[in-house]
Amino acid sequence: MDHSITPSRAAASGAPASSAPERIDASRLKAILVGSAGNLVEWYDFYCYAAFSLYFANSFFPAQDATAQMMSTAGIFALGFFVRPLGGLLFGRIGDRLGRRQALMTSVLLMCLGSLIIACAPTYAMVGAWAPALLLLARLLQGLSLGGEYGSSATYLSEMASSKHRGFYASFQYVTLIGGQLTALLVLLLLQHVFLSPEELKAWGWRIPFFIGALLALIALAMRREMPETASFEKAKRQSGKQALGGLRQLARYPKEVMVVVGLTMGGTLAFYVYTTYMQKFLRLSVGLTDAQTTAVSAASLVFAMCLQPLYGALSDRIGRRPLLLGFAVLGTLFTVPLLTAIRHAQGPWEAFGLIAIAWLILSGYTSINAVVKAEMFPAAIRTTGVGVPYAVAVSLFGGTAEYIALWFKQAGNESGFYWYATAVIACTLLVYLGMRDTQKHSQIDAEERA
Repeated sequence: MDHSITPSRAAASGAPASSAPERIDASRLKAILVGSAGNLVEWYDFYCYAAFSLYFANSFFPAQDATAQMMSTAGIFALGFFVRPLGGLLFGRIGDRLGRRQALMTSVLLMCLGSLIIACAPTYAMVGAWAPALLLLARLLQGLSLGGEYGSSATYLSEMASSKHRGFYASFQYVTLIGGQLTALLVLLLLQHVFLSPEELKAWGWRIPFFIGALLALIALAMRREMPETASFEKAKRQSGKQALGGLRQLARYPKEVMVVVGLTMGGTLAFYVYTTYMQKFLRLSVGLTDAQTTAVSAASLVFAMCLQPLYGALSDRIGRRPLLLGFAVLGTLFTVPLLTAIRHAQGPWEAFGLIAIAWLILSGYTSINAVVKAEMFPAAIRTTGVGVPYAVAVSLFGGTAEYIALWFKQAGNESGFYWYATAVIACTLLVYLGMRDTQKHSQIDAEERA
């Protein structure tokens, strides 16, 4: 089977990308949908940990109070992020040298292994300290997988999409990323209200979603085997001859782009994890909602956020990427403290949902297009590595630690200090946005297609 898609005639003849027909053929559209579906499975597996940590924390850290248990599980959650740069480098090399499809297949297989380990892990009562050690091992494997998944999928979706609709189609990376979180919460809701009692969930029911994740990962692997390779990779491979593609040595030739990726990611990834993984604990421990209310508000917020992504992505195809990024950074700097303060004092689940929805109207200016912005900055020969490694570094430092830092401020009796920390990080990102070019107008992908 031929796993490549040839460039359009317009691109091959040197015509500008804008003169190409405004459509995506069936095979290309199918590849985008399959790539997005696999991304959903990866993020479902990863976020099951956050969604169910309230239930399994006592199984691995039984001798601690509720907040300390959450800090322990959040610490392992953060450590899973610290290996993501290694995953970005490893899978970046695979994606740039062997193909985007190969990187996506390998990453989902590794995620399957991590989920299976958690599903089968013995508790602290059974094996003592080996229990949290196995939990950590599983999260490190999942962190490696996800470190490779982001760069590979961002590159794949951006290269497969047509120039005029690249923001719209690339936004489906976050549609499925959020969809993975939503699926994890929906599984939690079903287990909470239909199948299991709270006692059963804490005793053994928390293992079920990880078994489901491992099975879904195998299905995603089978789907990705049939994905076509991108024309951009095939062209870069032909032009490189015997020269190696990807790797840190080549990435070092683009120091400005690397720093821009780190800078444009830091505020957005912190805000994303505040309103997703940490928000579930925030609603339960600080706002005082019940477990069921917390899950319902989190799920409804994610549905709202998921619907916003393609709308913002399509808007970026019309007005450019930079205005959306600036909108997020300016509004995020001004309103993070007021929004989190208001959520903290929300009177019930409906008010909490409304305030989180406002936060998503701001945050989607980043989430919807950040993947395509990064992909448009690097040439094809280094694109997977260039997108994945600096992004993973920023997420490790600012996204993966968000929940732990927030809980640390809470335990120290200064919860509002975290609000100001988040504001400061977003303000730093604003400075990066002010100095960067609009990648829609200066796209490396378009330049290569015209060459």
